[in-house]
Amino acid sequence: MDSDTWEIIHIPDKPAFSPEHQPTLKVYASVIKPKFANTIVRQLGKVAPLEDLRHVKRVRKKILPDHGEPQLTVILCQASDHNDMPPDVQKLVDPYELSPFITQVCKYAALSKEEWEEQCKLWPTSFHPPTYNIVGIGGFSEEDTQSICKFMRVAIDLAVSGHKPLVNAAVIVDPSLRRIIASETDQVYPSSAPHDMTSAETISNHCQSIDRMSNVSSEIWLNGILEKLNGSLSTVACLNPWQWSLQPHDIESQWHPLRHASMVAIESSSARDRNLFPNSTDSYIPDHSQLSDANCPAKKQKTNSHSPEVQNENKEEALRDPSIEKPYLCTGYDIFLVCEPCTMCAMALVHQRIKRIFYAFPNPTAGGLGSVHRLQGEKSLNHHYAVFRVLLPGVLPIMHFNKVLQQSHDTITSF
Repeated sequence: MDSDTWEIIHIPDKPAFSPEHQPTLKVYASVIKPKFANTIVRQLGKVAPLEDLRHVKRVRKKILPDHGEPQLTVILCQASDHNDMPPDVQKLVDPYELSPFITQVCKYAALSKEEWEEQCKLWPTSFHPPTYNIVGIGGFSEEDTQSICKFMRVAIDLAVSGHKPLVNAAVIVDPSLRRIIASETDQVYPSSAPHDMTSAETISNHCQSIDRMSNVSSEIWLNGILEKLNGSLSTVACLNPWQWSLQPHDIESQWHPLRHASMVAIESSSARDRNLFPNSTDSYIPDHSQLSDANCPAKKQKTNSHSPEVQNENKEEALRDPSIEKPYLCTGYDIFLVCEPCTMCAMALVHQRIKRIFYAFPNPTAGGLGSVHRLQGEKSLNHHYAVFRVLLPGVLPIMHFNKVLQQSHDTITSF
């Protein structure tokens, strides 16, 4: 596979700023005598903690060129809109002979060494490269890149094959085994009816087709994608979360507005776990009260997405090896998506404990991982994944995708 022309870029938790144009905040600072340093810092930590500026060092040490002696300057507190100093901080001015002045510090922690170097020109900050144990933040090996390109091609192949118009596709992968756990497409509209995407035969066929693509030039493969992109993108669920409302909804139609590719893949992964571990304490008990009836066509019954051969083989493997435990949701798994997920899907992947997300095309209308929102940078969440964009060879597919997306968006907003 020609991975040299592919590019995998990390989507950081916060928007990237040029090192020279980073957002700043005003703070009060003052030169202090070294003998008072510990006492002042201790008291300031109680009355004016820098909760939102943990990356900023409280004390700046500078060697005076004339005397060669160190000069210590401490941040007293953040400056308010009216430049008022809190009374508790004001009480420290006279006893320690402080001379407060306003200066600037960088608002956000540096994401790169270049940003950090620029920040320190204003005021010293701390730089901590990402420490979460996620492979890829610092770059991928050639072997990993080959694997990522292969699984992304699987996702794109699912999206463009057998679907007209184009839909989104999701492929959940166990990176430790490089094995596909589940692969699904949008099932919002009747034209994208449920189908068996995780059977041994289906996965084998896709992997074989991708292996054959390894011998096909990227130009030929990309031309096939462009042919599919000539159609409308209005039925890609994450790009147009409300497009389903424009469809005719009669009693016989089988639509469901929440069955985006990511959601259906999660469902398939859960079905796989229930099949492999039928005796687990949290085994699945169907809730028949939630199944669809004639008066509620929007709700679908879950379909069996595993062939008997795969079920029996994997069950026997799990029973033979007692060390194999039922996975907790999708912990440690990767997911490959053709289009950036919307916020609903992005949040569902948080709940599933996905480790890494890869997508090929941005979602400027409803993207949850960089284009509109950045859920991966939301501090209040109890799980965070790493997000990557896989750039296809050449700029033509991206330009064409954006053009068709704009046309589809204009069509929708015209209603």
